[in-house]
Amino acid sequence: MLYQPPLPPRYVQLSPDQLRAAIAERKRQLGSRLVILGHHYQEDDVIAFADFTGDSLKLSQTAAAQKDAEFVVFCGVHFMAETADMLTDDHVQVILPDLSAGCSMADMAAIEQLEVAWDELLGETAERIVPITYVNSSAAVKAFCGQHDGACCTSSNASRILRWALDHGDKVLFLPDQHLGRNTALAMGWPHESMVVYDPNQTLGGLTAEQVRAAKFILWKGHCSVHGLFTEEDCDRIRALGDDWKILVHPECRLEVVNKADCVGSTEYIIKTIREAPPGSKWAVGTEIHLVNRLAQQYAPHKIVRSLAGIQCLCTTMYRIDMPHLLWALDNLAEGRVVNRISVDPQTRRYSLIALERMLSLSAAPKPTHALVD
Repeated sequence: MLYQPPLPPRYVQLSPDQLRAAIAERKRQLGSRLVILGHHYQEDDVIAFADFTGDSLKLSQTAAAQKDAEFVVFCGVHFMAETADMLTDDHVQVILPDLSAGCSMADMAAIEQLEVAWDELLGETAERIVPITYVNSSAAVKAFCGQHDGACCTSSNASRILRWALDHGDKVLFLPDQHLGRNTALAMGWPHESMVVYDPNQTLGGLTAEQVRAAKFILWKGHCSVHGLFTEEDCDRIRALGDDWKILVHPECRLEVVNKADCVGSTEYIIKTIREAPPGSKWAVGTEIHLVNRLAQQYAPHKIVRSLAGIQCLCTTMYRIDMPHLLWALDNLAEGRVVNRISVDPQTRRYSLIALERMLSLSAAPKPTHALVD
């Protein structure tokens, strides 16, 4: 995690109304030179100032399309800002309002660990391994996959990318989220026995050479700290409320939760499902609480939306982006200073883009159908 120095005291002393007025004025002053991106999991006070909202890749692609922009302020987490920097033109400067806004899942796969894992795995099998990384990973990990004939994936296109990987190799190393990898492979029809979990904190990932050679999918031992909070018991409590309740979850959830859900899909799929659901329907949603609450407010009283869990499943690192940090970043821009710029070095950018562009080209193909919704 990068270090974010404390803000000057005045930023935390301003009232919410004062912060809103000051941010709105800075946006007006900067005009078309500025684009603010807001991830779906961001708090409402920040989303209110976003020019575009969406998931991480969609936002980065949207930023790249804004040809007048000089500054992109990404209200998300570090790996998202890296992707935006790689996809936008060289003259565009990408800013993360709080450098400590990282992603615990992405941090579970450090490039140094991946390099060790790769050497270990190649030392135990002569079969070709194709590395696939979820977009929730660092630019360095994306670059490794691009450099080693692999690709990126999203929760929407993971099945398509895994099919491609198996067409071009004998095994897949999938990182950093073991649950997305497992849920996708099982939905594609692969058995549990075809998968093993590689723990980067153990020699050879805690596996035997025989397990490595027998596996089709080597799943990195990583997970989302938010989606990992949902449990089978949460599903059972919703079922006890009556058959009119439907359970809708993200594929980063554990297999036991996915198996008890009615619908499984990406963030965009979750939003689309609620939007298109009939009036009077009831939904328990297994994803980050800010998005769930926003959907609940948007569709009330015609549809009932609540969190699957009885606790606040909050992305705490995303929550570090708040109005004081956003105003601080904009104040500096208005005064001619760029703070918290996220910049990916040319070599990392080059190989990361190979992995990203490979994914995008594959995603343009017709979509296969299977149990786990893309």
